[in-house]
Amino acid sequence: MTSTYWTTVASPLGPLLLTAAPDGALTSLSVPGQKGGREVRDDWRRDRGPFREAGEQLAAYFAGELKEFRLTWRTDGSAFRERVWAALDDIPYGSTVTYGEIAARIGASRAALRAVGGAIGANPLLVVRPCHRVIGADGTLTGYAGGLERKVRLLTHEGVL
Repeated sequence: MTSTYWTTVASPLGPLLLTAAPDGALTSLSVPGQKGGREVRDDWRRDRGPFREAGEQLAAYFAGELKEFRLTWRTDGSAFRERVWAALDDIPYGSTVTYGEIAARIGASRAALRAVGGAIGANPLLVVRPCHRVIGADGTLTGYAGGLERKVRLLTHEGVL
């Protein structure tokens, strides 16, 4: 019995690879060539069923009709990473925050900035958990696991750039 379902969804970023647990909770969203992104495994089951809502919300987001995702997801990170990822959920559409602001939101010290950046870079739910809204302290568009060109595209779509 398989424990992972998968499908792809067309998007302006390229085909998105979505995975879900047997209960339908979204477990990852990856883009082609993503650093640390998931790749389909032989023991996974292709099934669009668990992804209907995610597909509809992603289409609405890219059409400019949705600003906040309301999906059930489940991630599997350390307690620290889970705190960082949860902080991403609070970044409003059309705005940005710095890595330092994320660190402050979770109560981490300035010394933990590199770890915060590492956790953000390991976000398994690109787009829906908006790590693309995190920028450098000087306003520069720093790393994005999906590629800086996609980060620019997402921030332009949201009206930030």
